[in-house]
Amino acid sequence: MSAIDPRALRNAFGTFMTGVTVVTTRDPEGKPVGFTANSFTSVSLDPPLVLVCLANSSRNRAVFAETPGFAVNVLSEGQKHISNTFARPVEDRFEAVTWRDGPFGAPVLDDVSAWFDCSRHKLVEAGDHVILIGKVEAFDDSPAPGLGYARGAYVTPAMEARALASRADLMVSALIEHQGEVLLVPNDDDSLALPVARVGKEGVSAALAQLIAEHGAGIEPGFIYAVYEDDDAGCQHISFLCQAAGPVSRHGVFKALVPSVLAKIEDPAMRTMLERFAAESRIGNFGVYYGNQVSGKIRPIAAGSGSQ
Repeated sequence: MSAIDPRALRNAFGTFMTGVTVVTTRDPEGKPVGFTANSFTSVSLDPPLVLVCLANSSRNRAVFAETPGFAVNVLSEGQKHISNTFARPVEDRFEAVTWRDGPFGAPVLDDVSAWFDCSRHKLVEAGDHVILIGKVEAFDDSPAPGLGYARGAYVTPAMEARALASRADLMVSALIEHQGEVLLVPNDDDSLALPVARVGKEGVSAALAQLIAEHGAGIEPGFIYAVYEDDDAGCQHISFLCQAAGPVSRHGVFKALVPSVLAKIEDPAMRTMLERFAAESRIGNFGVYYGNQVSGKIRPIAAGSGSQ
């Protein structure tokens, strides 16, 4: 194998360190194993070191603790299904993907944004996790945008670009959650709604920031939860999932999304979205919705992308 180019490696690190990854190796019998992780971090450029974390409770823990090397595959934005597969207790996770052996021997997945094939440098016990530190022996990257994950939702550059491209009568709502309850604002007729604002010439980000500021401190802007065409209102609607530090707001109250509360949501499109959010919150699985107030598609995502 040729020597690692530090400048090229630095560029790859800078581009992909926040992405969702699948970490792979082979067990003592040569069978490929792997898990989804979002704790991939650059440690050093000289020597080139990276680390990933693996839960002690993982069924893969023993294999990765003894492996002479592993690969970190940074998934591209079209590979959410691979993230889901390697985050679940599937019998053969590699059956649904195409892959090959990397230069150092660990499985490298096809069509990823980047991969790093590593030899084992050190293993560090850290509470309920073990830290795997690898020395990069070979790597490659591609122009494919990476797949991100935050606050229970996948995030991709294309997803946000498509949602933010339209300026024709665009509405933004804040789905502000705190410990299972959602901030709802009363209307004059005693119905309820999410905080909503029309997007002006300043753009979506400014509208969301203003909407959050109006409802109090301690609310962190999140990521897109739903994008839909509200045909009844004649507008496009983008809802952002946000988190509140506490259950207090200048306007509105935090309420559990029980049937009696959902019945007070006057807007049928918003009510449908909140019914889905309530169902997903109960089972811990989330998805991003695209469509209109009548029908659409939900792109399912995993409940979390931590070590499995």
